[in-house]
Amino acid sequence: MNKVDLKSFLDEKVELYNNPKFIESDPIQIPHLYSLKEDIEIAGFLSATIAWGNRKMIIKNAHQMMHLMGNAPYDFVMSHNEDNLERLENFVHRTFNGLDFASFIKGLEHIYKNHNGLEFVFSKNQEKDSMQKSISEFKKLFFQIPHQNRTQKHISDPLNNSAAKRLNMMLRWFCRKDTKGVDLGIWESISPALLSCPLDVHSGNVARKLGLLTRNQNDAKALSELDKSLRLLDAKDPVKYDFALFGLGVFEGF
Repeated sequence: MNKVDLKSFLDEKVELYNNPKFIESDPIQIPHLYSLKEDIEIAGFLSATIAWGNRKMIIKNAHQMMHLMGNAPYDFVMSHNEDNLERLENFVHRTFNGLDFASFIKGLEHIYKNHNGLEFVFSKNQEKDSMQKSISEFKKLFFQIPHQNRTQKHISDPLNNSAAKRLNMMLRWFCRKDTKGVDLGIWESISPALLSCPLDVHSGNVARKLGLLTRNQNDAKALSELDKSLRLLDAKDPVKYDFALFGLGVFEGF
């Protein structure tokens, strides 16, 4: 498939999957529950954090996270006490447990009280062609609070050769703006042109079959290669092709 045909094929798949029906089976439905910017951010961040494994279980457990915070995530983060955190003790999603959840609440409180919130933290370390340094710097800041070492594994570091799939997905949710109603587009300070595709087994396999990616591992080097390929197709909004790659892999078994 030549570049023109490939772009046409993928654009068609973006149109097919980038619509409100996508929300029904995707964790992005959780931040869509809210209208306050900070509620959307915290709901999106926590939902993205546990977005690995069975999608129905991810969504079920993300709803449970919101319920445990009284369905008011920003208020819970900013005004919780130790008694409130005790109610999180029994939460579990795969290896993310109640202690991790409590640490994440404290990390978010640190970000909002001392560093002007999630958007400011991510926007101040963006580079001219990538958000990967920004993700790495966010992780350092987030874990300045006391925490168990095990909890750090739940935020990936691109500068440690991770593809950081979940945070790249969150950035797509918050930074992409279109008229389709899926991505939330609440962050003005980060251009969609800087975003990277959330690289996982599905999108990676499809990208390789289409000749967009040659590296076998789904790591930071593969992400950089995929970035270059997708930017050639649409320099202003490369990550829209996540809908095509994911849809082809998950829904069509491409």
